[in-house]
Amino acid sequence: MSLRKILTSTAILIMLSSCAQASISKETVEAAWQRIAKADGFKQIQITYEKNNAPNAWVRFKSQNDFSVHVTDGLMKILNAEEEIAGVLGHEIGHVRLGHYNKGVGRAVGWAIAGALLGRIGGLAGAAAQTAGQVGMNLAESGFSRGQEVEADDYGTELLKRAGYDPYGLYKAMKAFADNKIVTQPNGFNSHPPTARRLKHLLDKAKEVKGK
Repeated sequence: MSLRKILTSTAILIMLSSCAQASISKETVEAAWQRIAKADGFKQIQITYEKNNAPNAWVRFKSQNDFSVHVTDGLMKILNAEEEIAGVLGHEIGHVRLGHYNKGVGRAVGWAIAGALLGRIGGLAGAAAQTAGQVGMNLAESGFSRGQEVEADDYGTELLKRAGYDPYGLYKAMKAFADNKIVTQPNGFNSHPPTARRLKHLLDKAKEVKGK
């Protein structure tokens, strides 16, 4: 085998190994949660971990003083860094802070893509679609509008900077979803913005926040 082929094969193996090792620990989630919640002045409550392959995080909301924050194993497996889970958690804080639950949403609403519930995604789609119901999700409960999702994205990105994180953290988390082929396609049923549009907005917002 030529040296070029050996080097190419080695590079491919390194890339595959890097992808396979993408994951964060509970300790990383806890560190991100404490830091992001403190920066926001948000209620310091214990994270609830769900043994579920669907990559997701959500707030189970009853009132401003009665709620819980949930993170699945599946989400931890596709993220790479503390700033990414911090961005996702900041997004969830945004939904609470912006009063989105007070505007007709009172049940558990996930960060995962509504398309997963319709079986419209690839990659981890099979596992996501099969296990989404296990976390109490269905399309009728996805309540947030696309506008509210964008508002929560903006809030989470700004909160990342306030907490001392790279404001690109939420963009990178969304990119991790896309890299695993978990995407929202443009259609009238999805409450979340289409992934390509959402990534562009997150990238532009991160650049704006970073420049302030």
